[in-house]
Amino acid sequence: MLIAVPDDAPPVLPGSPVWPELQARAELAYFDTLPGSEARLAARIGTAEVVLNIRSSSRFTDRVLAACPALRLLSLWGTGTDHVDLAAAVLHGIAITNTPGVAAVSIAEHTLALLFAVARHIPRLDAAVRAAEWPRGQLTELRGKTCGIIGLGAIGREFARLASAIGMRVLAWTMHPTPAFPQTPLDELYRSSDVLSLHLRLSEETRSFVGAREFALMKPTAILLNTARGALVDEPALLEALSSGRLAGAGLDVFSIEPLPLNQPLTALPNVVLTPHCAGITPEALHAGLRLAVDNIWAWLAGRPQNVVLPNSGPHF
Repeated sequence: MLIAVPDDAPPVLPGSPVWPELQARAELAYFDTLPGSEARLAARIGTAEVVLNIRSSSRFTDRVLAACPALRLLSLWGTGTDHVDLAAAVLHGIAITNTPGVAAVSIAEHTLALLFAVARHIPRLDAAVRAAEWPRGQLTELRGKTCGIIGLGAIGREFARLASAIGMRVLAWTMHPTPAFPQTPLDELYRSSDVLSLHLRLSEETRSFVGAREFALMKPTAILLNTARGALVDEPALLEALSSGRLAGAGLDVFSIEPLPLNQPLTALPNVVLTPHCAGITPEALHAGLRLAVDNIWAWLAGRPQNVVLPNSGPHF
């Protein structure tokens, strides 16, 4: 059976424990560069029945899926599906699986790191000390402050635990509430939060979820954290809020355009800490995610699908 890996860039698979297993159990069409276009992505998949997708920058549009008639399973490394046309996958009979929860600890820890970096002005103070300066000024103590969390999947729940552990009062809103975690109305959460952390999946329902209206509700001393997807936030409204003092600061690992273009306005703001969509990239999360993405392939082929985002009606091989 042919498994295509069209986008392992930078390469992570060959150094993973799952690599010899893949080589032993399947024929591989492996590429360690990004495709760069729909046509090249479709060509790399070719006649493969299964695709192991590594990077969310590869976009599986209707045109790509239609050009790959043999494809029956798309195994995603990661939880997001915003780079896949799910309606087209249904139309073409392609199952979709993902790897929920494997990077929750890593991403939650990174979110906490961004919070400390913004609240304590770590990058600015580090640069100043290296320049032989000795700045003084007010920093933000987090204990006793309110942390509003939007989205209570595995990552949101883990970050709630970390925020509670440093003495923050945690409020939360999620699209699928459960009795285990009390729900706070969104407008109340915006008004009450000293820190607002986003942990939603990106969909048409959540695109630009936080915009000018929401920033107007927030405290001018508040900090926004986003380690989910850049398009959850209306970026021009965020720039305005940060530039005008409507918002005290932001810690961002994700952006509407990635990689972040040269001279993007966010890079000029002193009250923002930026990282390159790397929150989930640790050896532990990397190996666990690849392990589960490959296990999802074997389970589907055996007729026992797991972690299914979308089933299909096609045969298992």
